[in-house]
Amino acid sequence: MTPHARIRLAAARLLVHPDEQLYGELPLLRELTAQVEVPELARFLAFVEGERPLDLAAHYTSVFDTRNRRCLYMTWWTDGDTRNRGLSLVRVQRAYRDRGHHFDGGELPDFLPVMLEFAALEEEAGTALLQEHRAGLELLRLALTDHGTPYALLLQAVSATLPGPSPATREEAKALARQGPPRESVGLEPLGPGVDLPWPRLPERTSA
Repeated sequence: MTPHARIRLAAARLLVHPDEQLYGELPLLRELTAQVEVPELARFLAFVEGERPLDLAAHYTSVFDTRNRRCLYMTWWTDGDTRNRGLSLVRVQRAYRDRGHHFDGGELPDFLPVMLEFAALEEEAGTALLQEHRAGLELLRLALTDHGTPYALLLQAVSATLPGPSPATREEAKALARQGPPRESVGLEPLGPGVDLPWPRLPERTSA
């Protein structure tokens, strides 16, 4: 697994709602982030470990709120709550299916942690998918930074795995959206029942 894949996998795990599974994985996440030496990930882990679980869960819920333009669903940034979003979701699901991964979970396929898991497993295809949604990812990063939440650190780490510099302002991010690749609208399969997109196991801890 490359350093970029490790960063994406760690960010994916840390961007889900904090629960018992997350806390159980913290030792492995600590080891995973130590291998890539990304300060943002180390700082975020220190934040998690310094918070009480109930306080962290409340913070997460207050941060990721569509009404405040801090949304983890990437097609929301391009399509909002419109009919076009269904086609965008098909495109994301097809990207998984084309590489042999089938999505069927409690979240929509455009949920950023799921996209990051895919981008860790399939680095080239995953990078292309994240690049397609780069403007939304960067707008989310800027919104989290403005909000002052440590979750912005995870978006900073993810953005650094993508080609080119990150936009410094909302205007630059919106300009990036206007320069984005043309979106295919013909020949897409309708949304149908998916099957599981397995979240990969974290690397086993090495013995001292």
